[in-house]
Amino acid sequence: MKILLQGLIYGVIFLMLCTQGCSNDRSAAEKYYDTPKKGTIYISADESFKPVISEQIKVYESSYPATHIIASYKSEADCFRDLEKDSTRLIIIAKGLTREQSSYFESKLSFRLQYDVLAFDAVCVIVNSASKDSVFTIQQLKELLEGKNKMKTMVTDGKNATSTVRYLLDSVVRGEKFGSNVLAAENSMQVIDYISKTENAIGFVGSSWISNEDDPGLRVYKNKIRLALLECKICGKDTFAKPSQSTISYGYYPLVRPLYFILKENTTGLGTGFINYMSLERGQLVFRRSYLAPAKMGFALRKMEIQEQ
Repeated sequence: MKILLQGLIYGVIFLMLCTQGCSNDRSAAEKYYDTPKKGTIYISADESFKPVISEQIKVYESSYPATHIIASYKSEADCFRDLEKDSTRLIIIAKGLTREQSSYFESKLSFRLQYDVLAFDAVCVIVNSASKDSVFTIQQLKELLEGKNKMKTMVTDGKNATSTVRYLLDSVVRGEKFGSNVLAAENSMQVIDYISKTENAIGFVGSSWISNEDDPGLRVYKNKIRLALLECKICGKDTFAKPSQSTISYGYYPLVRPLYFILKENTTGLGTGFINYMSLERGQLVFRRSYLAPAKMGFALRKMEIQEQ
């Protein structure tokens, strides 16, 4: 009887230890694994998209208070370097993966990375309000960037290859090098500040940096800078366009680039939840309010005429 009682006591203690261990394992697992509605992830995004991505994170976290999306804003090249790290699961840049890059990550991780276009952004040309030149052809921009025109040209950190710099090299300069008149700023706000103080200069920034007129930081520059008009290649002769959702959507504005996500996640985690949100109506509307052209949902653009009574 005594032996039986001791065995029973040992059995109860063993079950309690197992239950506690399993509970601790579950707690550790819940702490480690995230879901679309809770958890923490680290992402990297190209600095030129900072205003719109910051807004997307703000809206998502307000909907799911148990989530924390910690974003680092840096050059496109640095974002790709972060993708190699275990700590970074998502990057947002202006290009997708090449076949070689996709194969490399698949062999390294044993699953295929997801990537797609979320929206389209304009590379805006800004000038000082007092500038005499505010209308440019693509050829004139090319000559400016090559240094054939001595007008000061400001871009975001040319040393670290932001998406804006890569886009200008690939799509405007086309294989040539920047001239000595091209200056590199640390970030897009520094470009805006420089142009606001320099009459004989132009700058290049993403559209979300200058579209939010309610931003107190931008309101300071409202009367100090203006958008330049660029040559429309598909329009009639001597037709120029400013960046807007309609000129981006219809192809009238010539400097347009995609906004891509690249997701390193093979489970339905917080990264997947955030991407699904940005791909559906609420996230696409945030892109629209930031004056980007949504890529996933077709918000109709219709011409209307209003007659005054």
